[in-house]
Amino acid sequence: METKKKISLVVPCFNEEEGLSKFNETLLTALPEKYEYEIIYVNDGSSDKTIEVIKSLAQNHPEIKYISFSRNFGHQNALKAGYDFATGHCAISLDADLQHPPVLIPELIQKWAEGFEIVNTIRLDHGSISAGKKLSSGIFYRLMRRMSDVNIETGMADFRLIDRKVLNQLKLFNENYLFFRGIIPWIGFKQVNVPFRANERFAGTTKYTLKRMIKFAMTGVTSFSVKPLRLSIYLGIFIAFLAFIYAVYITYVYFFTNHAIAGWTSVILSVLAVGGINLLMLGIIGEYLGKLFIENKRRPNYLISETNFES
Repeated sequence: METKKKISLVVPCFNEEEGLSKFNETLLTALPEKYEYEIIYVNDGSSDKTIEVIKSLAQNHPEIKYISFSRNFGHQNALKAGYDFATGHCAISLDADLQHPPVLIPELIQKWAEGFEIVNTIRLDHGSISAGKKLSSGIFYRLMRRMSDVNIETGMADFRLIDRKVLNQLKLFNENYLFFRGIIPWIGFKQVNVPFRANERFAGTTKYTLKRMIKFAMTGVTSFSVKPLRLSIYLGIFIAFLAFIYAVYITYVYFFTNHAIAGWTSVILSVLAVGGINLLMLGIIGEYLGKLFIENKRRPNYLISETNFES
């Protein structure tokens, strides 16, 4: 008798107590029967009763495993923990708010059965999403493609299937500033994209505020490119060129005309412009140096306070 292949489902959770039971019910009904499963819930330092709900679900479903962090370490580190602990022949990661539709899982598995080692999903937003959200999302992906050295498809989500071969390689990534939407295109292997229409959040509130999205974008750009540093070179050359042109103009006015050079306005504007650009470039350099400082400490990506995985 042929042994069933095992699929790991990785579900990061942060303050999802309201909708977690409904998500689990929906997930179980969407899973094809021809495979074995383990469902790994990663509690990312929730301040509500998320971990209590997960424990309750685990009592009734032996296939449910959980990892609970000592504090909030972020969505990307929650994904890493799930990938690290997954024991299946492949792993599928998705969020617990039902915006990543579990009904798409059979299609991802089918692509895997066809030989693809990474099955990405491309998010198509639902009609009720705000114009501001669409604009910020579009700017995010355009910025990532322009400023980083990897090609990230617009709408790429952390809803994906990853083969065991790839999971073993991902375990080698221990950097503190993880950005899987950049790592997955960079890592190679045989990949395919599957589009999906995002559902509206079933319960709770979104965790991706504008501040978090900006931080996420900065992490992505600085993790995969030194282009922001090169920008300081180009700006320096441009400002030096403008200064040379202005010096030629001043020299001409001084020697060949009788016009007085007021000077104050242009000097103040020049000082403010150059000072502002210098501060901007120092901030960019500081961002890279700060990341080097944190990486040099080699701290773990996450700390586990409790789990039902056997040690």
